[in-house]
Order: sequence, then C-alpha cells, then structure tokens
Amino acid sequence: MSNKRLIKSTGVIGFATSCSRIVGFVRDILIANFFGTAVAAQAFVVSFRIPNLLRDLIGEGAANAAFVPVLTEYHATCEKQEFWELVRNVLYVLVISLSFISFCGILLAPVIVRLIAPGFVEDPQKLALTINLTRIVFPFIFLIGIVAYGTSTLNSLNHFAAPAFGPVLLNISMIFFLIFACPVIGVTGLAIGVLVGGALQIALIEFVLYRKGFRMILGSGHRLKKEIVFTHPAIKKIWKLLVPRFFGSAVYQLSVIVDNIFSSFEYIVGTGAPAALWYSYRLFHLPFAVFGIALATATLPRMSQEAVRKDISALKDTINFSIRNIFLILIPAGAGLATLGRPIIRILFERGEFTPYSTFITDNALFFYSFGLFACGGVKILINSFFSLGDTRTPVKVASASLLINLVLNFALMWPLKVGGLALATSIAAIFNFMALYILLVRRIGDVGTSRILNLLGRILIATAIMSAFSFVAGRFLDSLNKGVFVDIVGISAIMLFSIIIYVFSSLALGIDEMKWVVRWALRKD
Repeated sequence: MSNKRLIKSTGVIGFATSCSRIVGFVRDILIANFFGTAVAAQAFVVSFRIPNLLRDLIGEGAANAAFVPVLTEYHATCEKQEFWELVRNVLYVLVISLSFISFCGILLAPVIVRLIAPGFVEDPQKLALTINLTRIVFPFIFLIGIVAYGTSTLNSLNHFAAPAFGPVLLNISMIFFLIFACPVIGVTGLAIGVLVGGALQIALIEFVLYRKGFRMILGSGHRLKKEIVFTHPAIKKIWKLLVPRFFGSAVYQLSVIVDNIFSSFEYIVGTGAPAALWYSYRLFHLPFAVFGIALATATLPRMSQEAVRKDISALKDTINFSIRNIFLILIPAGAGLATLGRPIIRILFERGEFTPYSTFITDNALFFYSFGLFACGGVKILINSFFSLGDTRTPVKVASASLLINLVLNFALMWPLKVGGLALATSIAAIFNFMALYILLVRRIGDVGTSRILNLLGRILIATAIMSAFSFVAGRFLDSLNKGVFVDIVGISAIMLFSIIIYVFSSLALGIDEMKWVVRWALRKD
C-alpha cells in the first residue's frame, strides 16, 4: 500500500467518522439541552462509561489489532470457504463470551457503579438512577463486540467505509429516543436508544458481510468441519494475540475510568464534573477520531504486512510518515480547541439545562485535554508498531506506568485546578506514554527518522503559534460580543476558516513539505 493509498483509506475512514461526529454533536446538543450537567446527565454518563470504554477498547484497539492480522493472513492463504468458516467459528466464540460478560455486568451493576463513581454513594437518588441505567445499557457491550468483530473482518478485506459509517446509526437512534422517548420516560429513553443503535449497527455490518460472502447459517449442501470451535488453530492464535492486546489497551482506557472516579468527588472538583468531562472529551475526541484513529486503522494492515515480510526499512518509513502527519494535523487541532473552546462549547451546548457555569467547567477540562491530543494520536501509531512486531509486553508496561502517573497527578492537580486538573493529568500521562514508546521502539528497530520528525515538529510549533495568536484574540473578541446564536455561528466559522488558512500559509512559508503535498493534492496537481 503506497502512501497515497494509505492517505486515501485514512480519508475514507476520516470522512465517515466526521459524519458520525457531526450527528454525534447533534445528539450531544440535545443531551445538553434536556439534561445539562445535572443529576440525570451525570447518571447516564457514568452508566455508559464502562460500555463506551469497552467499545473504544474492542472497536479501536485490542480486537482490531488481534483479528485483522490473523484474518488477513487466512484470507490471503486459504480458500474462501475456509476463511468464512473461520469467521463463523470466531463469531460463535464471541457470542458466548460477550453474553457472559453482559450478564455479569447486569448482575453486578450496583458494585460497578460504586467502584467507578464512589462519590455518588452520598446521593441515594443519583446512585439508584445510575445503577438502573447501567443495567439497561450494559448489554450494549454484547452488541458492540459483535460490531467490532464484523468491522475487523471487513477491514481484513480492505473494506473500511461501511464499518466507519456504523456509529452514525447509533447516534441517529439516540437522537430519535431523545426527541420522542425522553420527554415521556426521562433519561431511561436515552439508554434504550443506545441498545437500539447497537442493533442497527449489527444489521449494517451483517448486510455488508452477507454481500461479501458470509453466511451465518450454512445451506443444506454445506457442512462445518467436525472440530470444536475453540480448538481451531486460528482461534488459538487470535486469543494469543487478543489477551495481551486487551490488557495493554485496557490499561490505557483505565485512565478514563480513573478520571471518572475522581470526578465523582464533586465537593473537590466542582458540581457537574462527570458531565463536564464527558462533553469536553467528546470535543477532544473529534479530531482524534477523524484523523488519529483513522490513520492508525488504515496503517495497521500495512504494518502487519511489512512485519510479516520482515521489511523493517519499510516499517520505519510507515512509522515516520504516520507520526509526521499526526503532528501536522493534531498539534494545530489541539491549539484550536484550547483557544476556541469556550465559544464552541457555548454555541453547541449552552441552552436549556446547560448553563454558563456548565460552559465554564467544560471549557476548563477541554483546555487541558487539548495539550495531549497529538500524543494520543501518536500512541495509537506506536502501539500498532509494537503489535506488528509481535511485542505485546512493552505497550502494557508503558501504559501501566502512564496510568500510575495519571493517578498521582490526579491527586496533585484536582485541588488547585478542579476538573481541569483531571484533564491535565490525562494529557501529561499521554505525553509520557508517547515519548516512552517512541524511545523504546527506536531501541528495538533503530532510528525511524528522528531528526526529520524533530525538524518538522519545530516548524509545526511555529506555524501553530502564529495561528493560535490569531484564534485566541479573535475568539475572545467573539466571546465578548454576545450578539446571539447566528452571529456566534458565523463568527466561529470565520475564525476557524481563517485560522486554517493562516496555519497553511505559515506552514508553506516555513517550508513544510507535508503541507505542500496536501495543497498539491487538494488542487489535484499531484
């Protein structure tokens, strides 16, 4: 896969993710309008935390990294019937495993809520509502687990579009239930909308898989092999890859759980902190998902192929190319969130139950989250690099150290910076994670073009500083006008457009070759 094809695949995934995020923001606007940062919003955020984290974990991390290499190998070396039999057998194993996990989650909901939101114990009403919502939402783990596996199967066939558009259905379902169910049954309607959305995603993935040749039930002329599902050699290989990848990704995701635990102590970090983290993380996650996760997803099959061929030189080029582009996009994106966060949050959410105070605490969290945006994108690339080399221990060790740093910094920063301290702790831990993984990767395979990366980084920081000076002043001016929603929308759109233009021209003036390539591609001259 050439760099152009890699960027094209990233673009497909990024476009689909953008559509999902746009619809997701409509959903979040409605949630903010109906529930703000009050008790119902906090209860839903906490109840959805575990299923949503496991969605991130299995959909964007462990499952993809374990399934794609094995399925890609079998698709290339086996007959179609044998490949689809493997897909079917793995699905049976997942159905059993995920059913058990979902049942345990429903049964242990009171324990789970007390563990991830201990501060809620002081409010019996909030605790009871959160436990009830957790029991409703937890089966989403089963649904999204099946979706993640179907996505990995399609990715192994180099099909990225349909799986990337799947989350749009989840957001549409939640919007529908917000509008038509929540006014009648309250926040419970939102929880039901999550389950319906998961079922719709399964239907989409199953439809595409069917067209590719997958059959859940074989016709009368076919017979499965007489081997036990769990003993299939490919399934053993997948489990061998999945378990360490799962724990490695889980350690990283636990940092979000840690933030959630600390945010429940509202007498320290401020009222509404859990919901503020939710809204700010949604904004933070937009550029991260649209480009960072999209690029990591597109590069995984390529890295796996290069590792199988033992072409370390090509692997280094892919890593270097990916990190340079992560910096090129996510560093200015983070600066934009930091300087324009308040007007963006006010325009998107400040209505109904979402008050100016809600805007203040959400912006506080988003400001500090933005510093770690580039690192989170880089970590995704580096973890894939280690996994492609068959090294599952190093990412786990580094992620464990990052989690410990996050925990200690939460204790230290939650008092002076409130909810912003929790976000800053996460950003610092992510930066440590990225730097440690990079250093260890260089020690393992040799230099991956560090001088070129650092040279580009310096120029990107200068271009970003020029852009940020404009966006900060313009954003504060817009914030002071207070002329209504229409003026705010036009104003923030103009500021963002001019910020991008300033960044592009600054990058070109500084001789950033990557930006020159982007401009040529956009003008169709390359």
